[in-house]
Amino acid sequence: MDDIVDLVRRSLADETYGEFTDRVDAQAAELRRAIAAGEFDNEAFSVGLEVELYAINSVPEPPEPEEDDEDAEDDGADAALDDDPGGDGGSAWDGSLEPQSESGGSGASLEPQSESGGSGASLEPEDETPPPDTGDGEAEAESADDDSGEDFGPGEGPSLDVDPDSPLAPDDPEDVEPDEPEPAVEADAEEEDDEPYMEPEEWEGRLTRLPDVVFDGEANKELGLHNAEINTEPNTFDGAGMEVQTTAVEMHTKQARAQAEKQNCELILDAMWTIPPEEGGEAYLSAHEERDGVILADNMRQAPRYVALDNEAVQHAGGAIDFSVPGYEGSFPTILFESLATSIQPHLQIPDTDAFPEYYNAAIRTLGPLLALSVNSPFLPADFYPEDTDGEWLCANTDHELRISAFEQSVNTSENPKVRVPRDIDTVEDVVDRVVADDLFGPFLREWLDESERDTLEDDIWEFDHKRGTYWRWLRCVIGGTPVDGASDERSLRIEYRPLPTQPHVKDMIGLQALTVGLIRGLVVADHPVTELPWVEAERSFYAAASDGLEADLSWVTIHGERTTDHEVIFDEIFRFARLGLEEQDLPEARIDEYLDPIEDRYDAGETPSSWKIDRVRSHLDDGLALEDAMTEMQREYFEHCREHHAFAEWVRDDA
Repeated sequence: MDDIVDLVRRSLADETYGEFTDRVDAQAAELRRAIAAGEFDNEAFSVGLEVELYAINSVPEPPEPEEDDEDAEDDGADAALDDDPGGDGGSAWDGSLEPQSESGGSGASLEPQSESGGSGASLEPEDETPPPDTGDGEAEAESADDDSGEDFGPGEGPSLDVDPDSPLAPDDPEDVEPDEPEPAVEADAEEEDDEPYMEPEEWEGRLTRLPDVVFDGEANKELGLHNAEINTEPNTFDGAGMEVQTTAVEMHTKQARAQAEKQNCELILDAMWTIPPEEGGEAYLSAHEERDGVILADNMRQAPRYVALDNEAVQHAGGAIDFSVPGYEGSFPTILFESLATSIQPHLQIPDTDAFPEYYNAAIRTLGPLLALSVNSPFLPADFYPEDTDGEWLCANTDHELRISAFEQSVNTSENPKVRVPRDIDTVEDVVDRVVADDLFGPFLREWLDESERDTLEDDIWEFDHKRGTYWRWLRCVIGGTPVDGASDERSLRIEYRPLPTQPHVKDMIGLQALTVGLIRGLVVADHPVTELPWVEAERSFYAAASDGLEADLSWVTIHGERTTDHEVIFDEIFRFARLGLEEQDLPEARIDEYLDPIEDRYDAGETPSSWKIDRVRSHLDDGLALEDAMTEMQREYFEHCREHHAFAEWVRDDA
């Protein structure tokens, strides 16, 4: 721990700021030259996805009778894989968008999976035990060597830093041993009869910390001890590539959940937790200590860059960070309240760098409509709200997507807000200039963590990439990255689409991924005049969607160049041009329907996960429950619906 404190103090020293800035400037100049020379042009589009989850505890099951069969343990593991708590056949992605093996193995395959000769990657739950994941041999080796439990690979950053190509190698020096053991997981409490130490109705669904063993599989560490992240490798943006994306999400999520279940935990597909841990939500997020002037949040991963970013933000805020949303006013001593929020982040690689500004600027105009379709976090933890809060008032006035406020307010403490809707760009070099000009948070020098020679592009732009990892716009450019067979080498540019909340099912997340990348592609293919919508209107639409969901006042420009706020017109074009973009990438019509129908169904029904949550809380309030109890009942119903259904649209039909 003392080594972490020392690294953080070095990071925040004046001399580090100067040396780091000089290196970023030099690396940025080389990037501008290489981009202008066409060195970042590639063969084809590619796609990827990041998924964030949180953990809740579950009542321990009675011990299984011992079996003499040597295969009993393997059979139990297979059964756990089949028992998908999300009901959607989901699985976890590998730890980054990096390739996982020479064979491309991350559990997903380009080979046909069905006797009918189709691709077989299905959005439905699997009845058969999935094939074993080939995994990431390199990642497994790192895991085996990691005694501290806090080392992170390149793709294992918090949502503060979640770029999968970040060059920040293991954050903790290899010889660092934590002074104290990681906080115990609530579900690990041992009783003679294996019963929980509190009543089941009090136990079920509470936020819990994840033990390190959960990260031996497909889940990766995140900012909070309760957080996990699942990623796919990038694939070509075509029919085969999207099939691999589907399979990867399903298989990896299933594996990660099975690993968590063994620890009496459940990984949840949700955008914000509302049932707090036993000590209470504010206490959990506020607990910290101070060593030699460095703040160490108890429930944050003790990785140097996390701690450095935390201390930088708190310092800018004057020692405490305020958080204000409808119904709640509070202040926190660390940025950890950012970990309230979980998201999904589609990636779209653009092969023609000259066309990058057109795609980027069009994507900005889609932020409002796509967020409106996906909102899923209308409530903070139930115990945040004062006892005298009027529940009906809260349901009528809360934002539909509190994640936006939580992330912005947790780190927007410097002079220039770091989390916001980005401005349009005129040239692709602008994406380099924006990073250079951004406020500097928690700089590191490569040699602190890696003394090897700089042999790759990733090494050459190490400091620039570190700073880009803290350029927390709702849309940003990833420069450089993983080679994709048939699409790109290590020099590429891609759009990272950041505002979408985690959805209840894998089918919903894959649907939003397809909708996002298909829409951006389709708008450009059609030479759609969407960029004629003034940027200020695109920004306003985004925050309106965060506030009001599908009821938001949105602005759009139609294919005929006409301004409109008519939802029927806007969303007709959203789905129409998404289909066009997917067709342009040779996806079959039947598969496009399978991807987009679940999202289009929720629009047709006028329901989102957020509106469902608000309606359920209202219903429980009408039945006489207090606000905290009404929210708890709603959240447990959410968990049950996740287990019983395959897509959110099914909830709406069942509740009708």
